[in-house]
Amino acid sequence: MTRAFDRNRLADAKPAVLAPLAETPFHPRLAALALTNDWYDWAGFKAPASLADEELEYFAIRSTAALFDLSPMTKYCIAGPDAEAFLNRLTLRDVSKLAVGRVQYTAWCDDEGHVLDDGTLFRLGRDAFRLCCQERHLPWLLDGAARYGVTIADETEAVAGLSLQGPVSCALLRAAGFAGIETLKPFELRAFPHVAGEVVVSRTGFTGDLGYELFCPAEEALSLWDRLAVHGERHRLRVIGYSALNRARIEAGFIVANADFITADTALREDRVRLPDEIGLDWMIDPAKESFNGRRAILAARETGRLRHALVGLEIEGSVPAPLAIVYHRRKREAGLITASTWSPFLKKTIAIASLERPFGVGVVDDLWTEIYALHELAYSKLMKRVKIVPRPFLRLPRRIATPPADI
Repeated sequence: MTRAFDRNRLADAKPAVLAPLAETPFHPRLAALALTNDWYDWAGFKAPASLADEELEYFAIRSTAALFDLSPMTKYCIAGPDAEAFLNRLTLRDVSKLAVGRVQYTAWCDDEGHVLDDGTLFRLGRDAFRLCCQERHLPWLLDGAARYGVTIADETEAVAGLSLQGPVSCALLRAAGFAGIETLKPFELRAFPHVAGEVVVSRTGFTGDLGYELFCPAEEALSLWDRLAVHGERHRLRVIGYSALNRARIEAGFIVANADFITADTALREDRVRLPDEIGLDWMIDPAKESFNGRRAILAARETGRLRHALVGLEIEGSVPAPLAIVYHRRKREAGLITASTWSPFLKKTIAIASLERPFGVGVVDDLWTEIYALHELAYSKLMKRVKIVPRPFLRLPRRIATPPADI
């Protein structure tokens, strides 16, 4: 039976571009704190860039405790008797080595070895996993799973997430009744009782600091928020937006999909895609692992020297950040592009992540410059600043891995 064409119904339909952004389960609490009204679109969700003061939000990460809404992050539930085999075929790292109750930072590629995304893989049980990432991949995942005994479900909306970061984050969780949280090791996860269900807490984060990520059913989100907020004032807890988090993640040297590299399925030009070795993920690859997406192409590129790019850390002289600035060799020849940059209050330096065209960043590492256009009083000043290649992460904090964390 063919459905009749209804012009009136079509006229009343709201164009997708005008559809309002979705609100996360924590939005009522965020909206009450959003003095700046500074929102942005994160994967179709309304998310805060800042809530009150970006500087204070950053210093909460490094000095006390900071709370960030992770709910818009894409989350897939992957389960079934072949879940391990499927994920081992999909991702770069060896999933058979991932124990139950552990988390693995990983990435996955297309058949040509180009990176599709990076993310975290949580092993919740023998045959149950949660894959968290930046982009949406459900059709591609389902196609790849056709021959495996596995089910894949998008649980982005069903599962709410919070990131609690900072030197007093462990003390706050302990005060909130998460008994034994101080024994949780980096990249370890554990379920804790909450209301009639549970909260899964992992010792992970995107700041390079002591921190945790908490996941619960969306319907229990506000009760989880309030459970933490009760102890927030005593522990100087501050809710933060992405601007502060982004500054901390640059200090930690972490990369962001479609910011520091273009994902293979969104790149419009062939020369925009990246192999794992070209974005600093070469350490993930074990040539002894027999089969994973892109293996043949990745190893062939290594053998034939077809690696064209290098992702590097930079220190920039002066105090002016240089996001999306061009890097030059000897002030003349273009060597690459700065993908992320910030002034680090902790390090008292201007730092950056840059994608350079080889041999720059590998064989050629000296006499590099960047061109910055600094805005002062309605006028731009062109600045040529020397840059120096330095290791990432820029910031290493012993408390990030100390177990148990210091009792603050």
